[in-house]
Amino acid sequence: MCRLFGFRSVIQSQVHRSLMDADNALGAQSTDHRDGWGVAFYVDGAPHITRSPTTAIDCGLFRRVSGIVASETVLAHVRRATYGELSVLNCHPFQYGKWVMAHNGDIRGYADHREQLLQRVAPRLRRYILGDTDSEVLFFLFLTHLAQHGPLSGRIGVEETSMALQSTLDHVRGICDTDPDEEPSLLTTIVTDGTTMVAAEGGKELFWSTYKTRCGDRETCPSLSLECEAPSESGYVNHLIFSSEVIEGENIWLPLEAGELIGVDWRMKLLRTTRQRHLAVVN
Repeated sequence: MCRLFGFRSVIQSQVHRSLMDADNALGAQSTDHRDGWGVAFYVDGAPHITRSPTTAIDCGLFRRVSGIVASETVLAHVRRATYGELSVLNCHPFQYGKWVMAHNGDIRGYADHREQLLQRVAPRLRRYILGDTDSEVLFFLFLTHLAQHGPLSGRIGVEETSMALQSTLDHVRGICDTDPDEEPSLLTTIVTDGTTMVAAEGGKELFWSTYKTRCGDRETCPSLSLECEAPSESGYVNHLIFSSEVIEGENIWLPLEAGELIGVDWRMKLLRTTRQRHLAVVN
């Protein structure tokens, strides 16, 4: 399986520590996930993506990219292959326009269901599937569902993004998870367009954080608020971080519950779904 890292903030921040320097940074996690890596970050609303089929911890390019990234939005991934050869085309995150996605898990019986899943992807999007992983098909199926809420080039809110991601996961399970005696598909996923970011717990563990015990930049940060060092009472947060494993440091981490989706919109309004898949804004 793979490892995920997602970051959204009201200010541009460096994520070098989370990718390289912390005791359990993403680079360190690649020791057991050696089949490729990718980092996406946004500049002026546009995603910049670097991917490689090498092992992140051993790769000078990963170290270089990790050192220069300063952005309000970052999505990173290290891969342990299940489907697809070791190729840059099979490395996450996957991109279409301003949307990017990374996935941890696999679709059960994917080889048997690939053609059926591909047929559910909108024809205008299908031709952009370049690799041979289940994750890339999952991404374009998500875009197909997302396009029902508006143009993919426009602003789509966190509620609509969450609904599209949930319906995508339900769609895949409806096709592939039909035998109750088999283990279900593992579909833990993070998607973003640079402003909205949503993560779904789909069977693989994922942690999230919105505040720290004490911000190391509290004396100089112009955006410091109560939400930076305590659970939000307003429903708004200054940052949201996702990680497949708890990263050592000041952040307070919580696990996503089974089947839960958590995200933020362009205003950094936090939204969570319940187990009943009813969208509920945090108050």
